[in-house]
Amino acid sequence: MTELTYFQNVRSDIGPLLKGQPRRILDVGCGAGATLAWLKQRWPEAETMGIDGYAPVLPELEKNADKAMILDLEQPLPDLGTFDLVLALDVLEHLRDPWAAAQRLADLVGPSGAMIASVPNVANQKVLMPLLLKGEFRYLDAGLLDRTHLRFFDERSAIELVEGTGLTITGGVAVMGRRQRFQDRLTLGLLQRHFINQYVMRAERQGRRFSGWLKL
Repeated sequence: MTELTYFQNVRSDIGPLLKGQPRRILDVGCGAGATLAWLKQRWPEAETMGIDGYAPVLPELEKNADKAMILDLEQPLPDLGTFDLVLALDVLEHLRDPWAAAQRLADLVGPSGAMIASVPNVANQKVLMPLLLKGEFRYLDAGLLDRTHLRFFDERSAIELVEGTGLTITGGVAVMGRRQRFQDRLTLGLLQRHFINQYVMRAERQGRRFSGWLKL
């Protein structure tokens, strides 16, 4: 995997959480903007804006977003107005203060808008089993223990991260691979939290709190 390829993933797993007809979409930590390009196909009239902290992606990002910026994601953002959809996908765990960053993004959500955020699940068996059986907690080049992750979240702390901004989580996707879904069924859902790779949450200013995770 080349370095740029890492930034070109389309986050189609947010599909079940997409609603309405957003007019302005912001993706923070968007990489090369592949997810924004995918959303533009769905909503051609929407204005898309992508912000990332990694300068080499800018030429590709400018092709995929109506507006593109390279900024320090740890710092306050410039005045951007409000958005109908704000995305923070696989970015908050890379920041020193994800709670402050999440609050800044939540403040950009319009009255009827939403924020969709995702974080990896540190309670996953891929992390726990090596730690329990071999005493190992090894950082890797990618995945749950990506060496650039500065913060770690389980289900409860992921929910607290998002709802601590004042928004309410109205929908959630628990991302699991095919093997993990089989293991979940085999254990009758009793160990589900340890088979989930990632939590993806949709949060709004108003709405009924979600009742359970949709498993993907």
